[in-house]
Amino acid sequence: MKKLLAVILTLVLTLTAASALAETELVVFGAASMTEALTQIGTMYEELHPDITLVFNFDSSGTLQTQIEEGAEADVFVSAGQKQMNALDVTADAEKNPNGQDFIITDTRFDLLTNTIVLIVPEGSDKGITSFEDAATDKVDLIAMGNSDVPVGQYAQDVYEYLGLWDQLNAEGKITFGTNVKEVLAQVEAAAVDCGVVYISDAATGTGITVVATAPEGSHKPVNYPAAVLKGTKHEQEARDFLEYLKGDECAKVFTDIGFQVPER
Repeated sequence: MKKLLAVILTLVLTLTAASALAETELVVFGAASMTEALTQIGTMYEELHPDITLVFNFDSSGTLQTQIEEGAEADVFVSAGQKQMNALDVTADAEKNPNGQDFIITDTRFDLLTNTIVLIVPEGSDKGITSFEDAATDKVDLIAMGNSDVPVGQYAQDVYEYLGLWDQLNAEGKITFGTNVKEVLAQVEAAAVDCGVVYISDAATGTGITVVATAPEGSHKPVNYPAAVLKGTKHEQEARDFLEYLKGDECAKVFTDIGFQVPER
């Protein structure tokens, strides 16, 4: 009987200890181009913090913005563009946040990363595509870009407007639009298009593609990745701690290995 009581007591104490270490679930909304980096970092973070479980939702920044506006539960937002974060930031200019939306804890906002816009083609392509301008020639029948709700698509439009080719590409029906950068990458990987516009970090993680050009200097807005804690969080301190971790050297190495650039802070 004493042995049984001892076993029961041990079990109760074990369950109590497990309950005390109950996991906090942090939901991170991340731009699709952050998939590989944040997934790797998430594993690193959970090893250091066994009481934290990170749940990631990756999609285009515009889609994530809409989900946040519609009440999706999330703790952290990492966008691939300032536009989507500004629309949620009550301190942003009225032009950038016309509805005065107030979804982020403003003192947590910072620019986590920068990125580079590149043109990619299927590996082994014989079309002779070597520049963004080639999209307007008979070398290209179809080019993949993100749609207007996707930061990489907005940057691609900037580039082609800068080159004076945007209207031509649309008029000739040469553009196929993806709902996020991973979809654009997949179309090029599958050789379903002749070329596509992605971030260099996505090109680094893609297979069966070749980078043939970098967007001309000054042809698009800076590619910044702002991050912030969301006001709806039930775990503000844990969310703040995670953002601080993202600023550290270990994370910087993950980011740069993939192709991102880490700004000076």
